[in-house]
Amino acid sequence: MKTSNSECKTNQLPTCFFAQNSRIVAQQLLGKILVHDFQGYRLAGKIVETEAYCDFHSVDLACHASKNKGRPTPRTKILFGEAGFAYVYLNYGIHWLFNVVTGETGQPGAVLVRALEPIDGFEQMSQHRNDRPKIQWTNGPGKLSQAMGINQSHNQQNLCRPNSVIWIEDQPIIDRSLVANGPRIGLGKTPEPWLSMPWRYWIKNNQFVSAKS
Repeated sequence: MKTSNSECKTNQLPTCFFAQNSRIVAQQLLGKILVHDFQGYRLAGKIVETEAYCDFHSVDLACHASKNKGRPTPRTKILFGEAGFAYVYLNYGIHWLFNVVTGETGQPGAVLVRALEPIDGFEQMSQHRNDRPKIQWTNGPGKLSQAMGINQSHNQQNLCRPNSVIWIEDQPIIDRSLVANGPRIGLGKTPEPWLSMPWRYWIKNNQFVSAKS
């Protein structure tokens, strides 16, 4: 759907929504709408799966901010900044992963958006995913970034700014009975207890949740 930025921001989530600990934000993001104004086209998907990292004041060795003895680096300084900004990084040199910064300034925190249910921009998403079946467009963090046209240029974007090209729209909170949680995915050699922390959340029975549910 071709649209202008100003037409679709009446429900844009404010900074205060993200200025909570990452586990709360990860759960409350379920059902919200991630939107990218891509070359004048509205690409949008309902968030159906998330993961929380660096949960406020808790140490989390699965979080990028735990590197360098917990001090900011050029790559991770965004995680220590103001809530509501995008943290987009390249995973395994292949996939761009989209995160949103959470919590208090100075205390690192983020939520990874792992999967979306496509809502708008089907033609563009299909092209971005090389005409794969719709079920494969956004059922994983690298896939959704490709489908949505999200890349390094969106790193450090303020998602709460009125003229941002990428933002998240509010929707009613998903009933807790419809939400499942479990260990995060793809943590490699992360030691316990962080490897098994149940900080991944998803909407039950949604077909677009990533494969390992």
